[in-house]
Amino acid sequence: MSESASISSGIAERYAKAVFEIAKETNGLAQLEGNLDELHGVLQSSSDLRALVTSPIYGREDQGRAIDAIAKKAGLMPVMQNVLSLMASKRRLFVVPAMIEQLREMIADEKGEVTAEVVSAQALSPAQAEELSKTLKAQVGKDVKINATVDESLIGGLVVKVGSKMIDTSIRSKLNSLQNAMKEVG
Repeated sequence: MSESASISSGIAERYAKAVFEIAKETNGLAQLEGNLDELHGVLQSSSDLRALVTSPIYGREDQGRAIDAIAKKAGLMPVMQNVLSLMASKRRLFVVPAMIEQLREMIADEKGEVTAEVVSAQALSPAQAEELSKTLKAQVGKDVKINATVDESLIGGLVVKVGSKMIDTSIRSKLNSLQNAMKEVG
């Protein structure tokens, strides 16, 4: 990990811990989890917001006004609104995505869950996601929340990451292995 990424991670972790503790004290973890989904969705769908958060061109006041308006419109809980305003005033909005991930990990840990990153060639149906979740729960011993994405270049199959473990059953991976085996032969 680079030094700047390590510093960003540390900053995100401190903000996340403060928000988590306040939300936990006020029995607001469920609401916080919804807020994180909302904020993540807004960040993913708006290139303007991503630019506002990451670009040094925008000043503290511009960032503060914009993030306050977004937080109010999204109906974020007061602790999230306050921390985002504070981050804008300190010019630290660039760590918001990392803070969201840290908070998700903290909430999952509190709930006894683990998140599995699943990449598939086609979108998983709810039944497939449920079956995969049950199978992973049997392996991991904890409830498993599926974070699914689609990558058509896999051709078929899945790539599943749970913690430090990765299971790659994609056809792309099998074809690459076959190609490497063929190179060794001839």
